[in-house]
Amino acid sequence: MPYVLGMQIGNTSSAAAVARWQDGSWGRPEPVALQPTPAPLPSTLLRSPDGTFTLGEVGDPDRTARGILGRVGDDVPLLLDGDPYPPQTLIALLAAHVIEWVGEQEGDVADAIVLSHPAGWGRHRRELLQRALWERGLGEVTLLPRTVTVAESHAARGFSGDLAAVYAFGGDTFEAALVRRNPRGRYETVGVPQGLAGLGGTVLDEALAGHVRAVLARELAAAGPAAQATLRALPAECERAKRDLTVGVQTDVQLSLPTGPVRVPVSRLQFEELIRPAVRATVELLLRAVQAAGLTPARLDGVLLAGGASRIPLVAELLAAAGLPVETAPDPQASAATGAAVAAAQIRTPAPVPAGPPPPAGGVARAAAPMPVRPADDRPRDEPPPRPPIRFTPLDLPKPSRRTLVRSRGREG
Repeated sequence: MPYVLGMQIGNTSSAAAVARWQDGSWGRPEPVALQPTPAPLPSTLLRSPDGTFTLGEVGDPDRTARGILGRVGDDVPLLLDGDPYPPQTLIALLAAHVIEWVGEQEGDVADAIVLSHPAGWGRHRRELLQRALWERGLGEVTLLPRTVTVAESHAARGFSGDLAAVYAFGGDTFEAALVRRNPRGRYETVGVPQGLAGLGGTVLDEALAGHVRAVLARELAAAGPAAQATLRALPAECERAKRDLTVGVQTDVQLSLPTGPVRVPVSRLQFEELIRPAVRATVELLLRAVQAAGLTPARLDGVLLAGGASRIPLVAELLAAAGLPVETAPDPQASAATGAAVAAAQIRTPAPVPAGPPPPAGGVARAAAPMPVRPADDRPRDEPPPRPPIRFTPLDLPKPSRRTLVRSRGREG
């Protein structure tokens, strides 16, 4: 069945969604699991001693690439086991994995592919990533700002506003920007996006972890060096507790000390007081983006939430208190990917399709297609069309060494 693919490769995790051709039109985008378990695929690459890479795994810090997206545009490459790797090259490897994985699940190549990127990226970063994608044989991938793909995701679920703000609260980044529906009915970014690197869900986890360390200070001190294993498990346990508190009002942070298991009760009220300064900072940044555009909150048709951290009830509460109309999504962590799939469908079929057979499987968006979604890379219309789709074999990495990409399929052997 013909399908289009939307992707988001974030600093902490990656997501994908597909829209399939059904009954003469593209269906609603559906998220796709990128590993055997339903958990999001971590945006990490572990370089093995034999020179291969495993996706979604971490290990020796000298061999693990993480937070890669935020490094795109840096002049200094990442050093993995002593070898330099440009960040955009590693992003292209992650993109290749997503494309190949989804292609195996769907049994065919995508008709069009859109990759969502931070809205604050300028031409330099976009061109670096586009070049890295071309070098990996992924020239058919279209880049679009995350604010645009998030807006398209909400529109696909019924949001009909013309002017909105996107509030993207991810794993370790925050981004806010305005979007407006253009005469073609597509969204485009308005004004200058605002962002805070390093402020995301991990900051909220650390606030909770600090509370737990304070509560268990005496026990941790008594355990001495033996408490290190407990502290290594603390971040993941605080992340789990944070997720519990998005839907419940009480949870326990559960840890194992040398003397036995311990539980630290945490209420939603306690957690919200711990994270309130960080969440308030994101709301203030969004308000700054609105004011910089010469607008007021009352002029907005909605604030579109995206990113896993936006699930926290305090986010909607503080936005509403600032006079901002909030639009939620069932799975905000996948919003950028599902919106990218919507944009891919618009590229593949930019005008209503008359009754007849579906478009041929395996095709790609062509530069000559009338009025596609505005490409974020602003490439000229006379640029050669994308390369035809290919089946992706193990990829060569930068010389002097030749290395292959090994896709992580969990522990299934």
